[in-house]
Amino acid sequence: MGASLRSVTMSPLCPLLLALALALVAVPGVRGACPVPADLKSANGTRTCAKLYDKSDPYYENCCGGAELALQPGADLPYLPSDWTNVISSLVVGQRCELTVWSIRGKAGKKRKFSAGTYPRLEEYRRGIFGDWSNAISALYCSCN
Repeated sequence: MGASLRSVTMSPLCPLLLALALALVAVPGVRGACPVPADLKSANGTRTCAKLYDKSDPYYENCCGGAELALQPGADLPYLPSDWTNVISSLVVGQRCELTVWSIRGKAGKKRKFSAGTYPRLEEYRRGIFGDWSNAISALYCSCN
């Protein structure tokens, strides 16, 4: 009887612990495979304002994959190259930098500013009532202090 009582009192705790563990895994801002903002530099050591990626994943450790586009401070792209328009799904913004993005080419439509940090799943950032920022960036400006 003691063993069954112990399992009855622990059973409500098990789903709670499982939910807590899953919540910790899904916390926004978790880096996964994305670089650390402080490490954004080009091969010759110059500062990189932001890095954009065309792949994300439900699992954070698989985000920031696929093709990569590095932006230098002052990068101003009101018209992204056609192979980068509406495909960005992960991004990292360097320290003391800010990335401003627009949903329509020519710096029109919805606008959002991403401060220094790691954004492995742009699906988690709302763009209006029904949309999110994954595969929705058509123009951008990146600046650093």
